[in-house]
Amino acid sequence: MTISFSKIALPKAGAMVLLVGKDGALPPLGRKADEASSGQLGKAMKVTGFAGKQNEFVDLPAPTGLAVSRVVIAGIGEPGELGEFEAERLGGSLAAKLLDGADSSAVIVAETVADLKIAPEILAARLASGVRLRDYRFDKYVTRKKNGDPKLKSVTVQAAAPARAQSAFRGLDAVANGVHLARDLVNEPANILFPAEFAKRAQGLSKLGVRVEVLAPKQLEKLGMNALLGVGHGSDHESRVVVMQWSGGRSGSKPLAFIGKGVTFDTGGISIKPAASMGDMKGDMGGAACVVGLMHALAARKAKVNAVGVIGLAENMPDAAAQRPGDIVTSMSGQTIEVLNTDAEGRLVLADILWYAQKRFKPEFMINLATLTGAILVALGQEYAGMFANNDELADGLFAAGSATGEKVWRMPLAPEYDKMIDTPNADMKNIGNGRNAGAITAAQFLQRFVNDFPWAHLDIAGTAMNSPKSPINPSWGSGYGVRLLNQLVVDRYEK
Repeated sequence: MTISFSKIALPKAGAMVLLVGKDGALPPLGRKADEASSGQLGKAMKVTGFAGKQNEFVDLPAPTGLAVSRVVIAGIGEPGELGEFEAERLGGSLAAKLLDGADSSAVIVAETVADLKIAPEILAARLASGVRLRDYRFDKYVTRKKNGDPKLKSVTVQAAAPARAQSAFRGLDAVANGVHLARDLVNEPANILFPAEFAKRAQGLSKLGVRVEVLAPKQLEKLGMNALLGVGHGSDHESRVVVMQWSGGRSGSKPLAFIGKGVTFDTGGISIKPAASMGDMKGDMGGAACVVGLMHALAARKAKVNAVGVIGLAENMPDAAAQRPGDIVTSMSGQTIEVLNTDAEGRLVLADILWYAQKRFKPEFMINLATLTGAILVALGQEYAGMFANNDELADGLFAAGSATGEKVWRMPLAPEYDKMIDTPNADMKNIGNGRNAGAITAAQFLQRFVNDFPWAHLDIAGTAMNSPKSPINPSWGSGYGVRLLNQLVVDRYEK
């Protein structure tokens, strides 16, 4: 779908969308359209009891006196409550309605009669961003599509200052593309997206000016990444680590480090998972997908920041070469780990790449993302990601960015009492806690042992990155969670 911007005028074809607040007053172009249709718009609003509430719509097909095939009147609620996030979600809701229709083109008139708390050009840009985020399908393997492709091919957002709206949309469009990339990666089946293929797709970021390195097993062995390599011992697909660097900030300034778990399929290994829902484990690389999507977004919008993304890619399979419960491995840090459960593998992957990132890049901070524990689903469901942090400023920034984007995080505790739960007499630590209690916390405590004094946050996204709740801007099984969150953090706190 193409998205463009133009001045406000009655369209000559396709669908037209008008925005109306709780006062029920049509915007200037809406009044003009109402007059041309001999009052049909006003009558439709009255007959349906339209009150201008958010996500309330009147759909009027083929109004006489107008060249358009359809008029959609969309409620925006109290205009003073319509912020950037709400406008984006409204754009997604409108896209859902328009994509279900028969029109090949549509015009959204970003015009209201009341003052908003956001500028008109931002309203237009955010509506367009919502459309872009909603316009996503993963059906590349469906050979017989029931309803065919959507007929809607173009959306024009009309604004008083279309050039300014276009400028405001440019960065949002880059972020939406990053979200779509992350969704594609999560949605791909594991027979297609194994570690080497994932790494190959990450290399595509080089077209945007990202420097991409792929570390193969021999390099990982030389670095001492035995914790990560152990996860992939049972697979025919060799493990990889991908390092992505975007240098958009001042030369010599510390990079921001984003680190992702990329287990392309997780059977649990020898500690094998139950068969039910195991197919969902194609999404156990949601953290790595987010990091790739974020690096795309930063590079595509030419973010004025230095950033590095490091992802660890492995497939956790059971065979004669797979690591066993009770094995002890030596991580890149030199710390030893007793692997008592091979299904607690994501923390082993992250242990080595967290250490690698800090030693090589000495970053401003490290944020890792991982579909790490089922325990975080028990604690928070699918509405919030679990956030663990050793730095209040970083945690506050993530919380604020989550509130602004709707990709919400909730801070969870770290404490010495939990840390003791991963002690073992046989090695420096074990990879699980004591029983089922505090499973998400003990996983975070494990990761913290590989962080040292760097500002760090761990986001457990098991409930938000895959099989995620549908929303006006997300129709997908793989949500692309984290791309918008982390981009917002960079914009708000670190970009200069």
